[in-house]
Amino acid sequence: KLTDIIILGDNMKKEKIIFIVLIVLFSLLFIYSTFNIIKWFIDSSKTNKQIKEIQNNVTVNEVVDNENTEIIEGNEEVSKSNPYWDFIKLNMIDVDFSELMSTNKDTIGWIQVNGTNVNYPFVQTKDNSYYLNHSYDYSKNESGWVFLDYRNNINNLDKNTIIYAHGRNDRTMFGSLRFILNNGWINNKNNFVIKISTEKENSMWQIVSAYHIPVTSDYLITNFTDNNDFMEFANMIIDRSMYDFDTKINENDYLLTLSTCYNKTDRMVIHAKLIKKETK
Repeated sequence: KLTDIIILGDNMKKEKIIFIVLIVLFSLLFIYSTFNIIKWFIDSSKTNKQIKEIQNNVTVNEVVDNENTEIIEGNEEVSKSNPYWDFIKLNMIDVDFSELMSTNKDTIGWIQVNGTNVNYPFVQTKDNSYYLNHSYDYSKNESGWVFLDYRNNINNLDKNTIIYAHGRNDRTMFGSLRFILNNGWINNKNNFVIKISTEKENSMWQIVSAYHIPVTSDYLITNFTDNNDFMEFANMIIDRSMYDFDTKINENDYLLTLSTCYNKTDRMVIHAKLIKKETK
């Protein structure tokens, strides 16, 4: 019948239109994905080049303890088996910042995490967004850079000092921190140390907690109303740890927090406490 032919023709037209729309959508999606992949590799290449240049031009020296070295002793009794006793014998690092400051005036320190790729200068600016998509040389780059929370003062420590960076898949920035719980890192107690050097002070921090958690800001507190408030925070981060570091926190301790992406919905977090420092 003529009506059947007309209906069939209309259906074919609709199917053809739908097919064309789907082809266009998939093509656009493919182009968008390809663009992002290419951009990711370009940003990654630029970041790796920047890292290599920095590490070629800057020497990270180990320094022995001297008359300015202060061992931070906690109120609690530390068991003789705790690696704390080995850590306080380790050398701290010292960095000359003159070359770094000529490249980036926001440079305020250098961070090194044992057993990871983290061995970079870190920066600080007036917000926590600029270095999410800018590299060390200020160029636009989705790799970002390692940066200190704008609320912190590296020369006058808050109770919780926070450093951020992206968890890059190529393991640059804080990317290598995402794997510490499942790549054998946790089996070597010599890894449980973070070293920091600034223009005024060198310091060593003992890791007390490591975990990944759905996105939250409850661990991103820099100061506390009183000792009880601080100890509630300390107990919270100890309880969250996915590994028992056999390390306690007391009300006089100062904490360091490293925060990065674990995946699209979770954050990877490491907390450490100050155990040694020296004025430069």
